[in-house]
Amino acid sequence: MFNRITEPGTIFFNFLAKDKDNAEDIVRVGNGRVVPGIAAADFESVDEAVAVVKEMKQVAPVVSIGLGGNGNIAMWKKALDIAARANPGHLNQPFKTAVYAKGFLDAKGVPQIVNALVTPSGKKGTVKLSNGAEIPVETFAVTAGELGIESVKFMPMNGLQHLEELVALTSALAKAGVKGIEPAGGIAADHVEPLYQALKNTGIQWIMPHIFGAAMDKETGRTRPDIVQNIVNQVV
Repeated sequence: MFNRITEPGTIFFNFLAKDKDNAEDIVRVGNGRVVPGIAAADFESVDEAVAVVKEMKQVAPVVSIGLGGNGNIAMWKKALDIAARANPGHLNQPFKTAVYAKGFLDAKGVPQIVNALVTPSGKKGTVKLSNGAEIPVETFAVTAGELGIESVKFMPMNGLQHLEELVALTSALAKAGVKGIEPAGGIAADHVEPLYQALKNTGIQWIMPHIFGAAMDKETGRTRPDIVQNIVNQVV
C-alpha cells in the first residue's frame, strides 16, 4: 500500500488489532488507509504472535509489528523475530537497530518497511536518541537518509504537545529523502486534523499516526471500527 502513493502528504493510520476479526473490521471501514498492528510485548512467545499476524495478513495487505510497552526498545529483537517469520510488511525498531533489522530481513527475502524510533527532546530543532543524546534534526535527517531509513517514528507525542518539534523533524526528513513520519503516543481523534494539516505540506511522502488507546474498547481490548471510521473520515 505504501508503494501506491502518488503525491506527498498521503496519510495512513496504525491501530492495534486484537485478532483477525478485529483487523478485518477496522480495515473494512478504513478506506484503504488502515494498517492493523500488534505489539510484541503483548505476546508470551514469538510463535503466538506469528500465528496471529499470519491470520491478520489474510484480511490486511500490511500488518505492523510494534514494540509495545510504550516503545520499549528492549523488544526490538522479539519484534524482528516476529517480522522475519510472519512477513507483516511494517516493523517498528529503535533507531540504533533499524538498519540492522532492515538488512537482516532483506537478506532473508522478507523485505519490510522498517521505521526508526526517536523521542522528543522538548526543544524545536533537536531530537533525542535512546542513549539520551540530543542532536539537530538536520543532522539526524541526513544520517537517516544516508542509512536508507524509510520512515521515522516520533514518540511520545503526548497528543499535540510536541507538534512544533514534529513539524521541524518532518521537514528535515523530507529534504533528506526519508519517505515517512510516524507520530505516536497519546494521539486521539481530535488531534488528527491539526496533526495532518501541520504535516501535509512538509514534503514528506506519507504520514502514519499510531492511534492505540483512544480507539480501543477498554473492556474487550478491541479497536472500535466506529472510532476508526470517524478518524479516517476527518482527513480522507
